[in-house]
Amino acid sequence: MLKVFVYRNLHRDCWSAKALDGPLKGRVVYHAREIPLWDCDFRVSQAGRARVLREKSKNVHAGVVGYMYDDMLAPAIKAGDRVTYNPYKYNTFVNADTGMPVFHADYACLREDKSVWAYNIQ
Repeated sequence: MLKVFVYRNLHRDCWSAKALDGPLKGRVVYHAREIPLWDCDFRVSQAGRARVLREKSKNVHAGVVGYMYDDMLAPAIKAGDRVTYNPYKYNTFVNADTGMPVFHADYACLREDKSVWAYNIQ
């Protein structure tokens, strides 16, 4: 299983996954409309967020770190909690319904409609 950092690619209108280990470490290895992950950490670079607030220009400073599933092993993620991030409102990812910070989830699915759904959030 490959550990990746997944972020929303605004130029390609998809999710991009950058390898965090292995021979392709540091390189974007995957672009997809939907990416399921397990053992997920929701990360926000506070320096990158400060730059967004200062320059009012988007940059890649937030995403989900986790392990990619092989297509055949991906669980059917149909429900769960919707997770969101807006650098102008929050300094972390949050539960979209409660506004509570989200740092970890057992499973997450970054979907084609640009939403992020997670199970067992912490």
